[in-house]
Parts: sequence; structure tokens; C-alpha cells
Amino acid sequence: MAAFSPLRRGVCRALALAGMLFAASAAFAADPIKIGFNGSLTGGNAAFGKADLLTKQIWADRVNAKGGLLGRPVQLVFYDDQSQPANIPAIYTKLLDVDKVDLVLVSGTNFAAAAMPVITQRNKMVMSLLSLAVNDNFKYPRYFQIMPYGPNGKEEISRGFFEAAATLDPKPQTLAIAGADAEFAINAMEGARSHARRMGLKIVYDRTYPPNMVEFSSVIRAIQATNPDLVFIGSYPADTVGIIRAALEGNLKTRMFGGGMVGTQFAPVKALFNEGLNGIVNYELYVREPTMKFAGVEEFVAEYRKRAAVEKVDLLGHYVPPFVYAAMQVIEQAVTGTKSLDDGKLAAYIHKTKFSTIVGDIAFGPDGEWTEGRILMTQFQNVKGSGLEQFDKPGTQVILYPPQFKSGALITPFPPPKK
Repeated sequence: MAAFSPLRRGVCRALALAGMLFAASAAFAADPIKIGFNGSLTGGNAAFGKADLLTKQIWADRVNAKGGLLGRPVQLVFYDDQSQPANIPAIYTKLLDVDKVDLVLVSGTNFAAAAMPVITQRNKMVMSLLSLAVNDNFKYPRYFQIMPYGPNGKEEISRGFFEAAATLDPKPQTLAIAGADAEFAINAMEGARSHARRMGLKIVYDRTYPPNMVEFSSVIRAIQATNPDLVFIGSYPADTVGIIRAALEGNLKTRMFGGGMVGTQFAPVKALFNEGLNGIVNYELYVREPTMKFAGVEEFVAEYRKRAAVEKVDLLGHYVPPFVYAAMQVIEQAVTGTKSLDDGKLAAYIHKTKFSTIVGDIAFGPDGEWTEGRILMTQFQNVKGSGLEQFDKPGTQVILYPPQFKSGALITPFPPPKK
């Protein structure tokens, strides 16, 4: 057989390489790693759900641009839960039994609690987002939760509120508690009662309201009738708006108001109330105060905002997006570290590994929560007129707790005197 000329050999090598690249490309496109989750894209939690989804899409685009995970693209598979936990069991049954997703996430306390029976029956590893104390009941070893509640989440969500109250002079004596009859609020209220016992506070009002309630003037009147020093609220976005509106219209007077309200973290709620937020003390996860600097977070927020403006979702990106992105970073590092999609191997790896993310280093304890809590308690101060850009400025949402991130001092009473 005649020997190949150098030219023919070069052509053959090029054709062989092209064939290998074509085969790899075909396999890449045909065999994605499916990541399944719920999305609250409509209904009362849509501000959260749309920001959550956009963040996951930013992560997926970045990973796929680098070649995917394990040489395979990632594909996001999700369904709108319409902000109704009752829809969750059917969604996760479909994701796991029909779509056959490889990895599972779930967003929201009420939604995670509804999804867990389906997930645990199938022994799937799950990364949960914004889910308060869900695993206290299930004690599932393959559960992980990305928000910094720590091992005592029910108390951690309100700890900063009561630590700030402890600095008041004279010391507060009475407390009113109100919240939705739903998983998150119930857990937050339980933690508030624990702190009240610790501080010797007398609880003068303690009531839940239906989750679909929209008008809260009667609740505010009942609270005001008890003349409490502190008012702690556990609520979701729709009822948070109603409660704040009723408090402002009803001229609620107290020394501190807020605590466990989901909603004030989002741009639409900030834009709705503006100066009306002044004096509210409420929990947060990330704000752009000078005490909070983590590698990569500013770059992420900038990228998020470019896409948020196009998608018309929450324009600030302070609350949900950095931690959702961090959750995806943990999953990415776990899959890469184990070179596997096996749920047992992934869970074991996450339990023993410290992860570097845009919200700092994260380690998970036996319950799947952060080994140390890091919930911020903030106060709106110096909000003037309208304009979201002011919420990027130091001093507009100061951090009262924890001490390592503190950026300002508590101002009382609520509402603050108008200047």
C-alpha cells in the first residue's frame, strides 16, 4: 500500500478531528443535565420567582458557555406554581417521574414543605432556597438550604430584631406578634416568641390571619389597642404590602415595627412605599452597605441588572439573586468535585466541603443548614422621594445586626418624626 503523503495525512487527521468534534457536539446537545424546580412566575410571589428564574438562567448560560458540567450542557426544567403550595406535589411528581430531572431545587418555605414528601420518597438530593426550618420536621440527610438561617432558623430569622430592641433605653416591655397562617410565618412567629421569653417581654397580641387576606386595617387597630413597645410581623409579599399600607394609613405607633416580612427586599415594594419605609426594621440577606464585600458579588449584580432591565424583573437584585446564584455555584462545585450526578455522593460531598461563593464561604451542617447563621437585620433610614438608585447608597438600609456587618444605629420610634 502506498504511503500517505504528508498532505493526505494532514487532511485525514483534520477529517478525523472534525468527526470527533461533531460527535462530541451531537452528544453534548442530545444529553443535557436536567435541573428541575418550581417557579412562582405568577401570583403573589412573582417578584421573587421571576428574579429566582433569571438568576438560574444567568448561571446556566455561563456554565454552558464554558462547556457545561461533566462535558454536558445544563438544561433548566421548571413549572409555574402560581404562588400556590397546593400545586407543588404535582409539579415535583412530574419533574421526577416524567421529566426525569437529574438535580432538584425548590424555592420558598411553604413550597419546600409541600415538595419534601415527593423528594424524600425518591431519595433525591435537594437544594432549597429561602426555606425556613423546613428540615426540622423531615430531618432528611440529603437536604440543603442556601439562605443563611443557620442551625436554629426559627430563632435566627428574628434574632437581630430582638438584639436591636435590647439596645433601647428604657428597655421594651411588651410585644405584639402577627403573621400569616402559613409555614414561613408560623416558624418566624415561633422564633419571636422564643426571644420574647428570653428577654422577659410580655406578649400582648399574638394572632395569625388567613394567607389570602388583603385588607389589614382591623389587624393594625387590634395591635394598636394593646399599645405594644415592639410589633413583630411574619408575612409574605402580598400581605406585607397590605400590612405596611394599613400601618401607615392607620397611624400605627410603636417603638419598633417589622422583623420577618418578606417583600420589603424587592424593588417593586421599595418603589411602592419609598419614604413610607423609613423606620421599618426588617430582615435581609444582602444589602450594598460598605460592610458587605464579597468576591464576585458586584460583578454578578451588574450582570443581573443588565438582564433584569430587559426581562422587566426586580431591578435591584439584592435579596434573592446573590443567594440563588450561590446555590447554583454549590451545585456546580459539587458535581465537578464528585464527577457524578449520584444523589448520595453529592450529598456526602456537600456535607464535608466548604464552598466559595459570591456571598462568601459556605459550610453546611448535619441538618443541611449553614453551620452558622448570618441573617441581617436592617432599618430603612433616609429614604427620600422616589428612585431605586438610592437603595444602592450607604445609609439608606443600614445593618443593625450581626455586629460584624453593622453599619448604623437603630432609630426609634416608628414612624420616625418627619424632618
